[in-house]
Amino acid sequence: MIGSNGFTRLSARDALRLGVWLFACLLWIAGPQVEAQDGQRQVPNAPGTNMADAGQNGASTPNPQPQQGQQPGEGNPTPSSLNLPNLLHGVTPGEGAPPPTSSSATPAPEDQTNPSPAQPQTAPSNGPAPVIPPKGEGPSVATYTVRTRVNFVLVPVTVKDSHGALLPGLTYNDFQIYEDGVQQRITFFSEDPFPLSVAFVVDQNLPSDTMKKVNDALSAFQGAFAPYDEVAVYTYATHVSQASGFTGAQSARLAAALDRVKSPGRYMEVPSNTGAMAEGPSINGQMVDPNVMPMGQGNFIGIIPKEVHVLNDAILRAATDLSQRGRGRRKMIYVISDGKNQGSTASYKEVVRYLLTNQIAVDGTLVGDSALPVYGFLDRFHIPWQMADNLLPKYASATGGILDAELSRNAIEASFARVAGQVRNQYTLGYYSHISVLDSRFRKIEVRVLLPNVQVIAKQGYYPLATANQ
Repeated sequence: MIGSNGFTRLSARDALRLGVWLFACLLWIAGPQVEAQDGQRQVPNAPGTNMADAGQNGASTPNPQPQQGQQPGEGNPTPSSLNLPNLLHGVTPGEGAPPPTSSSATPAPEDQTNPSPAQPQTAPSNGPAPVIPPKGEGPSVATYTVRTRVNFVLVPVTVKDSHGALLPGLTYNDFQIYEDGVQQRITFFSEDPFPLSVAFVVDQNLPSDTMKKVNDALSAFQGAFAPYDEVAVYTYATHVSQASGFTGAQSARLAAALDRVKSPGRYMEVPSNTGAMAEGPSINGQMVDPNVMPMGQGNFIGIIPKEVHVLNDAILRAATDLSQRGRGRRKMIYVISDGKNQGSTASYKEVVRYLLTNQIAVDGTLVGDSALPVYGFLDRFHIPWQMADNLLPKYASATGGILDAELSRNAIEASFARVAGQVRNQYTLGYYSHISVLDSRFRKIEVRVLLPNVQVIAKQGYYPLATANQ
């Protein structure tokens, strides 16, 4: 029994030892495998808490592919692939977060366009290339706005060849412009047409035969201008009248105004003191002509009235209205007259100063005796204390305008289209004056074209106008 009990106790103790030893062996065997599995399982940090993993350079990284045996959406991506900024960075309590800054991965807003690179051009000798609007996108379609300082000067220029035809295809390299003898750098150049604002001035004190030709030719005036041009009509004889305000060049309103301004003109009969016409025409015993005065014993004497042609006043009235039109339009006064001036309140110098200050040109068609080659040339010389017989050439030369001299109706009709076409196809040069706008003195302008046998028509100068911008 003793031996049997001793064996039993030894067996239980040995069994306990054996169990402990087997458990220790299991722990020793299973320990490395548990550690390996724990090393493969990683717990990610909270988004944005580690700035090194937030994509400091702003470059996005591709999303990690799922491991073999792992379904899409399972597991967590590495912090570096999230590319999230610090959500607390730059946040002011009570104001919220600032707007996000643009990065290489952020598209540009829709209202911002990337400017196309400028086309390489040969720079002129006097400086870099000027601003040149794209062809077909000039002022006529109003696709751009040029804002300049007050000392910016625009100079329309007409260039003709030796035969009097317009010379197209010139570039800014072909021009030089001088102000008071100092060469200026051309900063703007365009050959696109400007929309026109036209003040059409008709002389109603022309001789009756000349007035009839003008009346018959007026119907062709509208055809010389485009629909986007605007025209106002004025008349003058002993005083100035406005027949219509500014309206579309192709409108029915303008056609009606041109029909209303037709006038019989001035009769050229000379009163006679003797013969059958000594008394002049009468109706019911009353003299028709108030200039025929009865004298003693039934004799009559005719008094030739003094002619009145207020050309200066008419041009000044038209220029005053033109100065209020938009800056994006080319302003011109189109005069059809024999150029005579007498009885005007405004002087020639005052009117020219106003024209050059407001960038207005005087163009026109010269008719009557002043259109004759020799007689018209002599009319340009003014005799002191006498009526100015032909002032239109002086106005056109001072302002850079274009003047035709025509005698027949067909020639007058053709002159409308010819003058308007030349004005529409002018080159436009721009530069910044080297003289302060506070100096209000006249500045002389000279435009040169570096080509032989050409005729250059441009205004002789200008007076500065100190405005906010142009």
